[in-house]
Amino acid sequence: MTRIPLAILIVLIVLSGALLGACGSSPTATFYTLNPDAALAPLVPAKPVPVVVAPVTIPDVVDRPQIVTRVGNNQVALDEFARWGEPLKGDIARAIAGNLARLLGSDHVSVFDTGVDAAHTWRVRVDVMRFDAVPGEAVTVEAQWAVVPPGKAAPVAGKSLVRQSMDGHGYDALVLAGDRALGAVSSEIAAAMQAGSPQ
Repeated sequence: MTRIPLAILIVLIVLSGALLGACGSSPTATFYTLNPDAALAPLVPAKPVPVVVAPVTIPDVVDRPQIVTRVGNNQVALDEFARWGEPLKGDIARAIAGNLARLLGSDHVSVFDTGVDAAHTWRVRVDVMRFDAVPGEAVTVEAQWAVVPPGKAAPVAGKSLVRQSMDGHGYDALVLAGDRALGAVSSEIAAAMQAGSPQ
């Protein structure tokens, strides 16, 4: 009977364990977040007023942890390994709030209305009708929004349609295009606030 040296046996056992571990491991998910558009500049003149961004609604098709991309006119794809770091509607609300803070030069822009002075606070409601991402091409955001001034002034309603090209492929480029598209929507909202400001 042939005996296998102990050292070789140990090496074989270690290699077998490594191979089994490699076969059993699965890819890990990567998590992404939207951010305020760093390219935005404050409006002139700036309008440092308190603002609450809420509610924000989004289509059910994208209201899920996975990043959803459009692969055809009537077809979308979900990537189990590319996910949003928080619910997308909250992420969009925070991005818009951050954009408005930058555009208006205000330190008092929030997604919560707790503790705000309702008599002096502007409110922004956003209904995102489309948040379409075509890999390697563009992110399209279509949104209806309403700006509600303080007091009894009439709301100002508007609609934005923005198509932001991607600077490359992959999810980093997709998310950055989403940041910029929401920045453009926020700019239109801020302009409406400025135009509707009491003189």
